[in-house]
Amino acid sequence: MIPGGGRRALVALLAVAAVAVSGCNGKSSAGGDPAKDTGAGSVAGLPVTHFESGLKSGAPTPTLDVRNADGGEDDKLATAAIDDVQTYWGEMLQSNFGQQFEPVKSLLSYDARSDTEETGCGSVKKLVNAFYCPVDDSVAWDRGVLLPMLRERFGPMSVVVVLAHEFGHAVQYRLGDKAGITKSTPTVVKEQQADCFAGGYFRWVAEDKSKYYQVSTSEGLNQVMAAMFLIRDQAGTSAADRGAHGTAFDRTYAFQAGFEKGPKECAAMNTENVKARITERPFDKGDKGKGDAKFDQAAVELLKKSLDEAFKGAGVAAPEITDGGSCQTTPPASYCPDDNTVSIDLAKLRQLAQPIDREAEQKGEDPGGMGDFAAFAEVASRYALGIQKGVGASIDNANAGLRTACLVGAWAAFTNRPGDLRLSAGDLDEAIADLLLPESLVSADVNGKRPDSGFDRVESLRRGYLEGSSVCSKQYA
Repeated sequence: MIPGGGRRALVALLAVAAVAVSGCNGKSSAGGDPAKDTGAGSVAGLPVTHFESGLKSGAPTPTLDVRNADGGEDDKLATAAIDDVQTYWGEMLQSNFGQQFEPVKSLLSYDARSDTEETGCGSVKKLVNAFYCPVDDSVAWDRGVLLPMLRERFGPMSVVVVLAHEFGHAVQYRLGDKAGITKSTPTVVKEQQADCFAGGYFRWVAEDKSKYYQVSTSEGLNQVMAAMFLIRDQAGTSAADRGAHGTAFDRTYAFQAGFEKGPKECAAMNTENVKARITERPFDKGDKGKGDAKFDQAAVELLKKSLDEAFKGAGVAAPEITDGGSCQTTPPASYCPDDNTVSIDLAKLRQLAQPIDREAEQKGEDPGGMGDFAAFAEVASRYALGIQKGVGASIDNANAGLRTACLVGAWAAFTNRPGDLRLSAGDLDEAIADLLLPESLVSADVNGKRPDSGFDRVESLRRGYLEGSSVCSKQYA
């Protein structure tokens, strides 16, 4: 976040009082729509499930011809993924677009450390990647570095989501005008569509329609979301850059849109509607800290001022924020209902606020902190509990945790303008990094309990950010 920048005009963005009183204790208006059927017991209309994700026991052996394959574990995962996703699109192209599906013409496995195979898009020498090449209608993957790294860190379904994404580009090529993709379409729009197509495929897997794979809606999707977080663009990248793929916030949005609404929603993504919501942008010219402010007492005071402004419409007493304080129930930040305070451990929050070490993260090592916004968001979540208590909403169940994360997202949108504390490039990704941690407070209730589904935790923050505070009480009653 960026401190400084002048006074912010007061905008009734959150309107918490009317929202919380009228909605927090009511029933969800989901009506069975997967895009609306949210809450701690549901992942876009599917039950929260717990089992080992990956290849099904007794899954068949795919018979696809893969050039240069070595028959190892990662080639087996990738080949099964391609065969599976082609089955999915064989169904979806016909039912959604009235079009016959055609398999890709060739598949290539290679080892980036040693191989020099050629594709229509060039040599794979030292190319740690997976890609679709429209020139020869091929899909290729690096079995030497990329796939084993993903599998070892995030499980087998991380390999599957990367291949499903790349195959999404093959689907764009097949749909043509139906996907609205032209030579002038920005790369980030193409990537959003491909992430969305991958989400649609994963919904199909989660519904147990795959003959190869199974994925739980808790730990399984959590691993997929974590893998997508890893392959995000560097903070400060412009969405207009050639090759921009999107922030973690943008990429998980697209994946969730496909999971919730299906391939027609993905094909409808275009330059206009993607540009309207994309969060990827360069750092501000005056942002000397590249998105990370020093987390100290002065920053906490700016945070308190920002939260007070955002939530003043609730018409309830605002919680005080104190270093130490009367209770330490969910360190490093705790909401204390007895005296309406947020007790923080400033030293631990300062550690959390340290910038993510991208080099260490890429190597699978401890990345250090999660960035300043992770620390701000954890404190903001405890503050939001105080506001909810003040208007009579529950604060001690899983839906309270999701509602809290949603309100943190709405507050983040409130700060996305010049003011004493302003949202910076990369901040929303820091919030997602925190949400995917098992000990995260952003989506936790007053006792520190949070929903098992990382999909739900990320979605709740995203909905608050994009849709405003009203959705928080309507969907997380």
